[in-house]
Amino acid sequence: MRKPLVVLFMLLLTTGIYQQALACTNFIITKGASADGSVMISYSADSHVLYGALYHWAARDWPAGSMVDVTEWDTGKPMGKIPQVKHTYNVIGNMNEHQLAIGETTYGGREELYTQKGAIIDYGSLIYLSLQRCKTARGAIKNFGELTEKYGYASEGESFSISDANEAWILEMIGKGEGQLGAVWVAMRIPDGYVSGHANQARITTFPLNDPENCLYSKDVIKFARDKGWFDGKDEEFSFSDTYNPVSFSGARACEARVWAMFNRVNSNMGQYQDYAMGHLVTGKWGYTANRMPLWVKPDKKVSVHDMMNLMRDHFEGTKMDMNNDIGAGPFQCPYRWRPMTLKVDGIDYVHERATSTQQTGFVFVAQSRNWLPDPVGGIFWFGLDDTYTTVFSPMYCGMTKVPEAYKDGNGSLIQYSPTSAFWAFNMVANWAYTKYNYMIKDIQPVQQELEEKYIAQTTGEIDKKAADLYKKDKAAGLKVITDYSVKTGQATVKRWQEMFQYLVVKYIDGNVKKEKDGKFETNPYGVPVMPSQPGYPEWWLKEIIREHGDVVKQVGPTTH
Repeated sequence: MRKPLVVLFMLLLTTGIYQQALACTNFIITKGASADGSVMISYSADSHVLYGALYHWAARDWPAGSMVDVTEWDTGKPMGKIPQVKHTYNVIGNMNEHQLAIGETTYGGREELYTQKGAIIDYGSLIYLSLQRCKTARGAIKNFGELTEKYGYASEGESFSISDANEAWILEMIGKGEGQLGAVWVAMRIPDGYVSGHANQARITTFPLNDPENCLYSKDVIKFARDKGWFDGKDEEFSFSDTYNPVSFSGARACEARVWAMFNRVNSNMGQYQDYAMGHLVTGKWGYTANRMPLWVKPDKKVSVHDMMNLMRDHFEGTKMDMNNDIGAGPFQCPYRWRPMTLKVDGIDYVHERATSTQQTGFVFVAQSRNWLPDPVGGIFWFGLDDTYTTVFSPMYCGMTKVPEAYKDGNGSLIQYSPTSAFWAFNMVANWAYTKYNYMIKDIQPVQQELEEKYIAQTTGEIDKKAADLYKKDKAAGLKVITDYSVKTGQATVKRWQEMFQYLVVKYIDGNVKKEKDGKFETNPYGVPVMPSQPGYPEWWLKEIIREHGDVVKQVGPTTH
């Protein structure tokens, strides 16, 4: 995520509540857990200062001696230069032409490890340099280790989802602080048939020390902790998360709760961990949290790509933390709480929930890797902008050679509106929907789901087959098919959402609801709109008004309009 201003971040730290940056959510689906045998990871890049766009680096050969400018992803700050490799791969967003995909969440961890003088590689550089240089998840993990060892690590603690067409991993890393370059880290392969996730809280606890097929780690990940005096048990008892990012109330309630919500939707036995997700922690040996939920779970049924999209749409529905039904949702059941996330009333601290679907999402993706197709065709980067609950995931094949104009980096910004921008089209719909949510979401979701279902049918049918067949004979022709389709579909998605905004404005202007008949707004025989519906407020909300303000608004005589 591109983090908020440092001052705001430090303010959150000093509250003692919600000590994380509280941004970004990743889910991981292995091929044995997916409905079609694909590997999938998802990522919502959540930040109040991130403008969502579809990044693109074209494949390229580089002259000997070329250097790469390393720039901090969060801030745009120049960090330094490193040698370029001979050839870099085509990258669409967070997925490359070999179906390698990478996402992240920031967990922060021990504050004394945040800064490292001389370090030039931040977490964003790790992601995008690795996507340009690596073909597999294991290759990317190796590259992470090599880059940070040589050039240092210039970020806080991070969890990464790393996947290819066969495997999915979670890698957790934190810097060594001042005095030495580098990072300590551990990576675990998610067992086939299982799902996992992470959301701003380190999740890897103990790990196998002699199983390189399933676990990789920096050689000093335990020794470094011993040298700092943070651990003195047996190596096999060492917990990465409990040492470098112990779970706090905020780590559970604002972070782990999002992973629990996903687990709870795919596995019927997750109710036992609801107390943990709500921040009720039990302390065990070494001071470790003893009631943590597992790193991965087996889903009751296999997860489709459309399921994965919808898993990214969650406000804790059906749980104690459901954001739709308490008074904070207002009269129109808006499942969002404007920041800040903490509040104090009568000297008591409270929190707003932090759900997977949130208003400050810059972009979101589901990266789907399929090993039965040629790599440039097998990888689909399902991409959306803004709030996951109201966005549309549009298919962008990983081998496409250009991106739709509406999604291009530079088409508008967070402080410059662009009428052709996908980001602004989706924000306009979402923000207008927040005003009368339980009405407008019923208009939005059928179109959203219809488009996504149509795109899934198109890609798995005609486009996959046509592109794969052509690619085997003529690579350029195959790439043209997936590029033309991705660009055309992306532009059509944005056009449809611009139309959606216009429709919602017309229908719900001034708090009224225009009547419709045969798919059109209803008029009298002379073309004048009929009187709109004026549904007012639900009875429970009216009772709250009367409770708070009844003496003032009580009728004492005739009223006029």
